[in-house]
Formats: sequence, C-alpha cells, structure tokens
Amino acid sequence: MNTLDYHGLARMFEGAAASVLEKQDYLSRLDSVGGDGDHGTTMARAMGKVLHAVKSHESQKIATLLQEIGWAVMGVDGGAIGPLLGMMFISMAESAEGLDVLDGEALACAFEAGLAGVHAQTKAQPGDKTLLDALIPAVEALSASARAGESIAAALYCAAEAAEAGAEFTKTLQARFGRARNIGEQSIGSADPGATSIALIFKGFMKGITDHA
Repeated sequence: MNTLDYHGLARMFEGAAASVLEKQDYLSRLDSVGGDGDHGTTMARAMGKVLHAVKSHESQKIATLLQEIGWAVMGVDGGAIGPLLGMMFISMAESAEGLDVLDGEALACAFEAGLAGVHAQTKAQPGDKTLLDALIPAVEALSASARAGESIAAALYCAAEAAEAGAEFTKTLQARFGRARNIGEQSIGSADPGATSIALIFKGFMKGITDHA
C-alpha cells in the first residue's frame, strides 16, 4: 500500500477507536496514580466522537474528515487530551487540504503538521511525562519510514512501535505536567496515560490498515 485514500483513512480511525476503547479501564487505572482516574472515560468519549464523525461523514474528502474529527474531539471535556488531540487532527486536515489520496510524503507531512499543532498548544517538552513522549517518536519514525520509500502500512507499523516504546519509557519519568506533577517522585514507575493513549491510537491506525489489506 503506497497511498491512502478516504476509505483507508476512515479505517485507520476506526482502528484507533477500537484500540482505545478496548483499554478504557486500563487508561483510567493509570490516571488514578496521579490524576482523578477519568482518563479512560474521557478517551472513550473522544473515540465515540471519532466514530460518529466517520460514520456520519458524507463528502468523502480526506481533509474534511480530519477537520470534523478534530473539532469533535476538541470539545471533549476532561483535561487537556481533547484539545490537544483535536488540534492535532485539525492541523493534519490543513496539511491534507485538496488531496484525494495521501502518499507516504503527504502522510508524513500531515503527521508533522499535527505534531506542530500539539506543540502550539502546550509548553510540555520531551521528558516531561506527557503524550509528547509517545507522539514525537511516533511521528519521527513514521516520517523516516515513509521518506525511505516504505509502504504506508510499514510506516504506521514503525510509528506504532515507536509510540509504544515512548509510552513505556514514561514509566521512568517524573511528571511535570497535569495533576500527576503534584505527587512528585511517586509518579515514577507508572506509564503516563496520555502517552499510553497515543500508543494505542497509533497501534489502532496500523491495525485499521493491515486488518483490511
């Protein structure tokens, strides 16, 4: 698979939603370490919005679908995750404007734009134990793979592996953002729920493509 069309993108997001929803309780348990334990519930609401946007979308335009998903997720209450993910997808939509299909280069550009959108919304940096610790390596791995000429499925696989490794690495970090920063060193030893959600999303992106290949 060297290009991604509207239907492929829709399957990607359906896969992401399924991946997150399967781990809803686990995400809330992670959040209970330093937060209020509702991250899984928040992510479930966000993925519900994603699925609704995919099922109700009629134009079959890539950029419009990304924009609708972004705005829907943006409005989900429950911490910073909704606005951050929403801005990521809206920024991806801006990058994909006017494209009927995404090749590897266009997909890399879209995810890089999405990451830039997240950076614009937060002062968090790598190592602060946030979703960026999974998102940054995922986007870097996807871009490197796509620009090396590998298939989109291979690029998403590399991104999923990098995101999972990044989320796992957050176990070694002390939280510097969100409620978890209030417990200081006690936050070390458990994975960041936001980073874990990113890992699940990219795993779902990959499965949404490969399961229908």
